[in-house]
Amino acid sequence: MERIDNLFHSYANRSLGMIDPEGIETLCSDMEVDHTDVRILMLAWKMKAEKQGYFTLEEWRRGMKALRADTVSKLRKALPELEKEVKRPSKFEDFYSYSFCYCLTEEKQKSIDIESICQLLDLVLGSHFRAQVDYFIEYLKIQSDYKVINMDQWMGFFRFCNEISFPDFSNYNPDLAWPLILDNFVEWMQLKQT
Repeated sequence: MERIDNLFHSYANRSLGMIDPEGIETLCSDMEVDHTDVRILMLAWKMKAEKQGYFTLEEWRRGMKALRADTVSKLRKALPELEKEVKRPSKFEDFYSYSFCYCLTEEKQKSIDIESICQLLDLVLGSHFRAQVDYFIEYLKIQSDYKVINMDQWMGFFRFCNEISFPDFSNYNPDLAWPLILDNFVEWMQLKQT
């Protein structure tokens, strides 16, 4: 625990008493991982970090203990295992949901702007559902009905990717409780295909 704490303090902003965005960038640099790499988001998920770009001592301890890491080198070596864990269906939905909440940076914020959502979708879901994500991002960028996406729509798209036959949509039923944005997306895709 002492080594975990010492590692924390080597990246922490002393006046804040936590690791801030600058500390996270230094940590990433020391691990030779880009700070925009999805594994950094996975690390935040493992710590159950509440505020984007910040790790408290408690969050750090939680994550490091779970990963059995008390050095940068051990942390870097733990990343492939962390990736495997996140990719398990039982854990991935939780990670997907967490990634949305982690990006809510303002008090009482409930939605995320389209540009940020497009980046987040690509980062979090792109490797799982490449075609669906690419088309949905294309749709989000050209449509004008939605400026933001909420949690219900975010989770709806995850369910959609898991349940709906793509790209024929043969099992899509618009009468079921899908967020309206997904009905519009399917309509747009079907027009595109004819």
